[in-house]
Amino acid sequence: MKYLSEFREASKTILFIEKVKKIVKGKWTIMEVCGSQTHSILSSGIDELLPPNITLVHGPGCPVCVTPKEIIDTAILLSKMKDTILFTYGDMLRVPGSRESLFKAKSEGAKIKMVYSPFEVIEFAKNNPSKRCIFFGIGFETTCPSHARVILKARELNLKNFFVLLSQFRVPPAIEAILNDPFNKIQGFLAPGHVCTVMGIEEYIPISEKYKVPIVVTGFESVDLAEGIYILIEMLEKGENLTKIQYKRSCKPQGNLKAKEI
Repeated sequence: MKYLSEFREASKTILFIEKVKKIVKGKWTIMEVCGSQTHSILSSGIDELLPPNITLVHGPGCPVCVTPKEIIDTAILLSKMKDTILFTYGDMLRVPGSRESLFKAKSEGAKIKMVYSPFEVIEFAKNNPSKRCIFFGIGFETTCPSHARVILKARELNLKNFFVLLSQFRVPPAIEAILNDPFNKIQGFLAPGHVCTVMGIEEYIPISEKYKVPIVVTGFESVDLAEGIYILIEMLEKGENLTKIQYKRSCKPQGNLKAKEI
């Protein structure tokens, strides 16, 4: 598949790793922010191919992992209300709350349905006006446009039985929280390409300038990440504190203006 398979080629990945080995002199600790980046790094073996003086730290960018237990508890309580159905993504079902997960609550009779898109909830609510339909949405900036759009759609249709419970987070404050920690050792970041495809890099440039850390926006295939690491290490070796985009086939500096407007 174009724009995918060619970014998974082992030979290209190794080429960038070799370029990293040629330029690295210092000892650097860098973080990939997103869980999808982490998965690709580990599955492709990039972490084992890098020279020992480069340390990769796995970041906080998994929306499932950062969803507070209190929000999950709220979702479970809502799902047990009379004439109520809770809809959410499949990866949320087994995440534990304070006492139980949505999956356990479902097994005990709570009305919980898995969806792939929030617009499925719109259709269900239209066809079942006697049911209170609650969409439980999570995510970073990546999912915000679709969640916002479904709210606008529900308003257009004047749906009185459609509700949302959202647990949304932003990446830049998470990066700043890490950099403000007195024990922080991170010297550079690989920023998530899907988030920046929506939001652009305007919020990341001030972080690079304020904290003197380079940031590279990458895609999620092995070649993307190997090239992103090369760009990041090159900046670290030169003492540059810039925000750059490796994921140019998707991410533009200004982001997706329509998505941001929504």
